[in-house]
Amino acid sequence: MKKTVLLLLPIALFATDGKKVFETYCWGCHHQTAVAFGPPFSEIASKRSAEEIRAMIADPKDVSKVFGYKRNAMPAFKLKEDELQAITKYILSFKPDSNSTEHNSSKVK
Repeated sequence: MKKTVLLLLPIALFATDGKKVFETYCWGCHHQTAVAFGPPFSEIASKRSAEEIRAMIADPKDVSKVFGYKRNAMPAFKLKEDELQAITKYILSFKPDSNSTEHNSSKVK
């Protein structure tokens, strides 16, 4: 049993936290459930797939055109792969539950 705990501990220590990525890069323009300069994560999660979210973060200028937006104010972010995965998962955690109007971010840490 002790071996299992010791083997999993390094993975937990180095896992990227989506909320930390949000606080570092996103909070100036986005809020989790309220409209700010950019749309709330709950709206993004209800409309976009993980692939679309990742693409918008990495290349917002071109992806905005594909989505049919007339303008784009979001800068491109050069995130590490683990940061991109973490923020995508965090954004999707705000997808409205079909049985509730509350977000389900408690499922993702």
